[in-house]
Amino acid sequence: MTAKKKWGFLQPTPTPYDPLEWVQMPLEERGRLGCQAWALDGYGTPPAVFLVYLAKIALYVFGWAACCTTSPALGPLSEIGTWWLHPLAFQKAILFSMLFEGLGLGCGSGPLTGRYMPPIGGLLYWLRPGTTKLPLFRSAPLIGGHRRTWFDVAVYAVFVGVCGWALVSPEIAPVQLLVVVVVVPLLGVLDKTLFLAARAEHYWVTALVFLWASSGDAVDSVTLVAGSKAVMLALWFFAGFSKLNHHFPSTVCVMTSNSPLTRGTPLRRWVYRSYPDDLRPSRFAVVLAHAGTLLELSIPLVLVFATDGPWLTVGIGLALLLHCHITSSVPMAAPLEWNVLMVYGLFALFVAHPEIQVFDLGLSGLSVFLLVALLAIPLLGNLFPNRVSFLLAMRYYAGNWPYGIWLFRGESYRKLDRLTKSAAWVHDQLARFYDHATAVGLVGKVLAFRLMHLQGRCLPNLIPKAVDRLQDFEYVDGEIIAGLALGWNFGDGHLHNETLLAAIQAQCQFEPGELRCIFVEAQPLFGKTLEYRIVDAATGRIEKGTCDVAELRTRQPWQCTPAETADPRTVS
Repeated sequence: MTAKKKWGFLQPTPTPYDPLEWVQMPLEERGRLGCQAWALDGYGTPPAVFLVYLAKIALYVFGWAACCTTSPALGPLSEIGTWWLHPLAFQKAILFSMLFEGLGLGCGSGPLTGRYMPPIGGLLYWLRPGTTKLPLFRSAPLIGGHRRTWFDVAVYAVFVGVCGWALVSPEIAPVQLLVVVVVVPLLGVLDKTLFLAARAEHYWVTALVFLWASSGDAVDSVTLVAGSKAVMLALWFFAGFSKLNHHFPSTVCVMTSNSPLTRGTPLRRWVYRSYPDDLRPSRFAVVLAHAGTLLELSIPLVLVFATDGPWLTVGIGLALLLHCHITSSVPMAAPLEWNVLMVYGLFALFVAHPEIQVFDLGLSGLSVFLLVALLAIPLLGNLFPNRVSFLLAMRYYAGNWPYGIWLFRGESYRKLDRLTKSAAWVHDQLARFYDHATAVGLVGKVLAFRLMHLQGRCLPNLIPKAVDRLQDFEYVDGEIIAGLALGWNFGDGHLHNETLLAAIQAQCQFEPGELRCIFVEAQPLFGKTLEYRIVDAATGRIEKGTCDVAELRTRQPWQCTPAETADPRTVS
């Protein structure tokens, strides 16, 4: 079968099969066709979407620069070349980025996150009482519950207000930083979604460094630069460290097939063993993965010691190579502004202040805090990924994340309309732009995206355990559900696991068998298996078990083999 629609500037790449026939096929056939289509066409993003993301980056940079012009110590926009590396400009870049992300304008926005109309969630949810949240203490009065209150909205408004106040102020005052440092963790207690959305593992930790450096009458530039360097070095190191596994080669394949720069090139075939029959990573893809891991690990190992000369140049070149590659690939979840900030921080810290090293922090309270935030927590997140968000563990794009699959019987997904939310069902969003078949084909690619990752290869075994006949169910990735219910999604399966399911069930009241979920955890460091749970929204857990990662490596993404071993105590 071939698609009738032609590819165009505003149209997604058509699928090489009829999407409406595709959804009626058995799982293995559906998976095979979807993965083969992804291998050559990726998500099929319309070219216009990439221009929209490019424009958003430009607005992000302009917004930061405009905030800097309110500071006499910096100067007008016309003189940006003289002040863009100033410590105050860097401080404003961090706070502006935190606000930008905290409003839902950065990571997790737009079509590459399953968000079409509106293209953002963020403040549309977090300034609205009654929307769903994930509090740290669910049963606690005032701060608990599964629906946002006016208190939650007020705290979020304080966060937005103080960030805006600091950005338009001539100088960033310690009291402004203090409020930010206090309010962001409070937001996390009220709703962990907001703590993660603000990219707290980077921006909040750096803001605390700013506060520590501003505790006196003047800013301690050594503390500010050394502490900020420590944050960036940890981000690079653990991003590379988390890729020391068998998952990353599959991620390389998925990203290569989706990159706008590889469209129409043989590179998309080269990363697979033998397209279209064997879509496991080729040796070429494995080499690329190892090279990428080495690159990410080399950057901090070089820059932590380089103070000047050729080694500093090498470290800068490696970092530029990494972030330019990631940004040009326009990956799913679209962390584009974050990559721009990393490049800016590279120049503002390592180029502008090569003489200051992280070792200049000495032994202090700040050093102890940074050791916990930048070493202990990421290590715990790698050892016990079921306990720590992959963002706090800094396991970026490793291909080893928790995820969830939600299966709605018939049109039972319409019960989600009982939630207070700002976005319609994903197919209804797409109906504003495309016909039903095109919408089904585009959303169906998400199944292929999940299967193509190593950890997704357990789904052909797990889905039949969850439902008798997939054709009777609407398959939805948990990322889509989190985006609809919480207003933000960024690859963290802990945002759409049993906790969100309980919050949604309390409001939507699904009948037994109407909603089944599959939750898969990440592989722990030194572990050999992936843990999974199958849960019914109304009756609870159906099954718990493990998938052997070594066995998954032998399969095609769509292949079903009896590899999982269930815990007999939890099988119903």
